[in-house]
Amino acid sequence: MLALSHYNSSASPLFPRFSNDSGGKVEAMVAVEGLSQQGNLTLVQPTTSGVIVVILSMTLGIISNIVALFILANAYSLQRRRTKATFLLFATSLVVTDFFGHVIPGALVLRLYLYGGVHPNSSDRMCQFLGGSMVFFGLCPLFMGSAMAAERCLGVTKPLLHSSLVTKTRTKICLSVIWLAALCVAMLPCFQLGSYTYQDPGTWCFIQVLSDTQEVDVAFVVLFSGLGLTSLAVALVCNTISGLTLVLARFRRRLGSHHSAKSHDIEMVVQLVGIMVTSCICWSPLLIFGLMSVIRSYTGSIGEDLSSYKTLMVMGVRLATWNQILDPWVYILLRRTVLRKIYLIAKCQAGLRGNILGRWEPTSFHSSEKKQVNQV
Repeated sequence: MLALSHYNSSASPLFPRFSNDSGGKVEAMVAVEGLSQQGNLTLVQPTTSGVIVVILSMTLGIISNIVALFILANAYSLQRRRTKATFLLFATSLVVTDFFGHVIPGALVLRLYLYGGVHPNSSDRMCQFLGGSMVFFGLCPLFMGSAMAAERCLGVTKPLLHSSLVTKTRTKICLSVIWLAALCVAMLPCFQLGSYTYQDPGTWCFIQVLSDTQEVDVAFVVLFSGLGLTSLAVALVCNTISGLTLVLARFRRRLGSHHSAKSHDIEMVVQLVGIMVTSCICWSPLLIFGLMSVIRSYTGSIGEDLSSYKTLMVMGVRLATWNQILDPWVYILLRRTVLRKIYLIAKCQAGLRGNILGRWEPTSFHSSEKKQVNQV
C-alpha cells in the first residue's frame, strides 16, 4: 500500500499502456467509461524509482514481521508462566495478522501500480476485495491492541481474578471473535450497507467518502472510525491504569512493602504502550480524515476543498500502512534482553562521565598542588 506515494503528476495512472491497434482503442474506451463511473480521479504516471521504493518497503515489512514472529514463537515455546504465555499468544496473532495485512493489500496495490492504475480488465470484485482487506486488516490490530491492554490491566490490578478467568482456550476464543467481528464489518458492503470504490490516484480502494455518498456510506464510515477510535481509547485507559499500578508497586517496594512490580509485567506493559503509540500515530489520521470527508461530502459542503480532502485521505492511508511495519519492531526492540543491554550501556556511559568529572574535582587540585610543593 505504500505504492500510493510515488507518481509523476504529468501523466495518467488510470490508463494502462495501450497499443496502437483497434483493440487498444477499444480498451481505452472501456477504461474511459469505467473512470466516468468511478468519478474524477487525479491522473498520474508511475515511475521506475517509485516501483523500486514500493518493493523495498514491502520487503522491509515482510522481513520485520518474520523476525518478530520468530522471536515471539520461540519465546512462546519456552514460556512456562501462563500470564506471559497468554500475552505472547495475543502478540503472535497480532504479528501474523500484520504480516498478511501487509502482504495481501500490498500485493494488490502493487499490481494496480504496475498496471498504471485502474485496469480495464479488472473487475469490481478486485476493488471490493481490496477495500474489504483494508478494513479487515485495519480493525484487527486495533481490536487486538485493546484486548491485550485489557488483559494486562486485569492481570496487573487483579492477578487472582485474571488467573481464574484468562486461559489459553478463552484467549483463542477471544481472537476468533475479534477476527469474526472485523470480517463482519468488512463484508457489510456485500449486503448493500456501504460501498467500496477506487480512491485517488486510482491505485487503492476504500470506503466511499468523497463523492456520491449516501446515508449507508456515512453510517459505514462512522462505524469503522468509531470502532477504531474506541479501541484506541480503551487501550489508552487500560495501559494508563496498568502503568500507574506498576509505578505504585515499585514505589511500595522502596518503602519496604512485600508487593513489587514483576519484570515480565513491566516488559509487557512497555510493549503495549509501544503498540498503542504506534497505532495512534498510524491510524488516527485515517480514522479522523475519513469521518471529516464523508460528513462534508454528504452535507455538500466540501466544495473547493475536495482536492485537499483527497490529499488528506492519501496521507492517512500512507501512515496506516506503516503500522504493519512498525508493530513488529515493538517486540524486536522492547524486550527485556534488549532493554537490559540499553540500560547497562547507559549506566556505563554515565559512570564513565562520572569518572571523568571526578578527575577535575577540587580535591584533585589540592593533591596536585601538594605534589608540586614537595618537589620544590
